Amino acid sequence: MSGVSTNGVAMRRAVMAVLVEASATDLAALVSQVAVPEHDMIRRPEIGLVMVQGRVGGDGQAFNLGEATVTRAAVRLASGETGFSCMLGRDPEKARLVALCDALVQTDAAPVIERAVVAPLRARLAEVQKLAEARTAATRVDFFTLVRGED
Repeated sequence: MSGVSTNGVAMRRAVMAVLVEASATDLAALVSQVAVPEHDMIRRPEIGLVMVQGRVGGDGQAFNLGEATVTRAAVRLASGETGFSCMLGRDPEKARLVALCDALVQTDAAPVIERAVVAPLRARLAEVQKLAEARTAATRVDFFTLVRGED
């Protein structure tokens, strides 16, 4: 990893965690508002399968749990930065947009991408999470123990 700072890797991971969880329509709407530089597709979006493994008891012997569909893509900006995406599901356009954003956060445009794309998506995901927690809390049952008066 020569030339890549630890902070840069951590920032890309944080950005990717938000981008892959966002809906494709939200992502497309936000990216369309940003000036996108010239770029080439190194790897056009491809849909494939990966084997998902599990472990007995969480830390025991690995076993093949099943297959999951993934979409991957790679983009190179005219300035040389390369962005990658690999995510669960079948959405070629979302994979392209995520790879494009990954490349852009490696440039001087990173603050713009954070402010215009990632921050709104992060807020939306937090809102969805909060709604899910509220729905779950509505079904919560509090159990308590009554002490009987027996001696």
